[in-house]
Amino acid sequence: MLKDVTFGQYYPVQSFVHRMDPRLKIVFLIAFIAAIFLAKNFYGLAACAFVFLLALAFSGVPVRKVLRSVKGILFILLFTTILNALFYNGETVYWSWWIIRITKEGLIFTAFLLVRLFLLVMCSSLLTYTTTPVALTDGIESLLTPLKWIRFPVHELALIMSIALRFIPILMDETERIMNAQKARGADFETGGLAKRVRAIVPILIPLLLSAFRCADELGDAMEARCYMGSKNRTKYKKLRFGWRDLIGFLLIAALVTGVVLMGIYLGAVI
Repeated sequence: MLKDVTFGQYYPVQSFVHRMDPRLKIVFLIAFIAAIFLAKNFYGLAACAFVFLLALAFSGVPVRKVLRSVKGILFILLFTTILNALFYNGETVYWSWWIIRITKEGLIFTAFLLVRLFLLVMCSSLLTYTTTPVALTDGIESLLTPLKWIRFPVHELALIMSIALRFIPILMDETERIMNAQKARGADFETGGLAKRVRAIVPILIPLLLSAFRCADELGDAMEARCYMGSKNRTKYKKLRFGWRDLIGFLLIAALVTGVVLMGIYLGAVI
C-alpha cells in the first residue's frame, strides 16, 4: 500500500515534458487546475482530459504509474460519491427513502466531480514524475523572485518545500522497512478492528519519528559540512532558460483555459 504513494517520486527518462523548463511546468499545473475548476460542463473536462493525455503521451511516464496516484484518494472518492449520489437534491428522482434521494442531477454531478478529482490528482502527480526536486526548487525560487524585494526568504521556502517533497518516498521506504521488521516479530497489521489496528501502528510511529529526526540531523550536518549559507552569494550550476518546448506548452495551456471559459459561456453548466 505504501508503494502506491507517488508524490515526490521522479521517473528518469528523456522526454519532451522532462526537458521543459520547471517554471513553465509549475505555471502549466496551476493553469491546468484553474481550467479544471473553470469547467462547467463535460465538454470542458473533456478538453482538460485531452490536454492531460497529450502531456502524458509526451512525458514517457507509464500510464499505470500515474494511475497509482489515485489510490491515495480512494477513500475521498468513495466518500464524495456516496455523499453526492445519495443526498443531492434534484428534480428527476429515481429512488427515495427518508432523507436519501437518488436523482438524475445527483448522478450527473457525482460523475462530473469524480472526473475533476481524477484529473486534479493525476496532473499533480505528473509534475513530480517529470521534474526533479532540485528543478522544482529552482523553478519555485525563480517564480517567487519578486517577493525578495520585500525581504521574503524565497530561497529558504523553496528549499524547505523541495526537502519535504524529497523526504516523502524516503519515509515511505523507511515505514515499509519498519513494518516488515515488526511483521517478522509477529505483529499483525491486517486483521482486527479499528482500535486494534490503531494500537498496532504505535510501534511503527516511534521508530519512524526517530529515523526522521536522524535523517534531518544527517542532512543538516551534510549541508553545514559543505558550508551552506542559504541564498547569500549563491550561484546556479544550471541556468533556467525558456525554449521552443516551453512556447508550445504555454500556447497549449493558454488555448485550454480560453476554450474552457468559452465552452462554459456558450454551452452552459452541466446541470
